Amino acid sequence: MTPDPADAFHELLRSLPVWDTELPAFAPDTAPDEPLPLFHQWFVEAAAAGQPEPHTMALATVDEAGHPDVRTLMLHDADARGWHFASHSTSAKGRQLTAHPHAALGFYWPAQGRQIRVRGRVTPGTPAEAHADLHARSTGALASALVGRQSEVLDSYEELVRTSEAAWARASAEPDAASGTWTVYVLEPAEVEFFQGDTRRRHVRLRYRRAHERAGWVRELLWP
Repeated sequence: MTPDPADAFHELLRSLPVWDTELPAFAPDTAPDEPLPLFHQWFVEAAAAGQPEPHTMALATVDEAGHPDVRTLMLHDADARGWHFASHSTSAKGRQLTAHPHAALGFYWPAQGRQIRVRGRVTPGTPAEAHADLHARSTGALASALVGRQSEVLDSYEELVRTSEAAWARASAEPDAASGTWTVYVLEPAEVEFFQGDTRRRHVRLRYRRAHERAGWVRELLWP
């Protein structure tokens, strides 16, 4: 008798371990007054712990109907201005951010049982910042940006191959080529939450939130 794929799925789902490793301690009373230094610290610690691709994150936006949308992309920077990422302004997320310039980010680093959530307003950077960002990356990244058309319907995979090969050739021949729609976005945080998992489910959740726009930070613990 052929096993039911749904039964196999559910059996596997229930058997998977969570945080099958020793988790670090986190004393929230020792946390800094602002979230950025703690983010930098946790990021470095995640990389040191062997977390694959700690710079990947989920970006959540809403569409024109107010429905949520989410995807995974790379962090490009985190500084006093906010959390930086980049995309085409003509992509689905670019259009959504133009219409509704608020978003949320989610980082998950299971190597240490840690999550970080960031919420706030998103603003586009300057064309000069976009150009510098694009040309700090690989030839492949430049070629992909030159292709553009992100989120548009693709008629066939063969069309993608032809267009990508032409873009690779141009990126190799013109390493300073520009993409008019490539945009750096900066999320200015209104809330940042740090989650430290605990094997006994006594998870620590420390939230930073601004009491008022551009005011200082309020720190508060949340029930897990």
